[in-house]
Amino acid sequence: MYRAKDFYESVFNIEVKLEDFQGVHMGWFPMDDKKPGASGALVLNEAYIPSKTKGVLIYFNSINIDKHLEQVVKSGGEIIQNFTEISPEIGAMGLFIDTEGNRIALYSHP
Repeated sequence: MYRAKDFYESVFNIEVKLEDFQGVHMGWFPMDDKKPGASGALVLNEAYIPSKTKGVLIYFNSINIDKHLEQVVKSGGEIIQNFTEISPEIGAMGLFIDTEGNRIALYSHP
């Protein structure tokens, strides 16, 4: 949990708040009701198995995909797909593996 916390704090320049809910370790991403978007949490549980190729693909908004991908590498993650334009109307994306083996995408709209 601490490695994942450090990774996401470094990549996104945020503070992840750790909590223990009856033995379930969680790391809460910051939330601001006055801004668009969703908050989220890291969850450490033996039932959850990271996957580089299967399962849900989470997308995080990014105003600078290249900058975030650069920070991913510096923080111990792995880039799977560099900045890629989807289309001028839709935007762009990038893809990485975090320090825990989770496949995560970044999205930037035009």
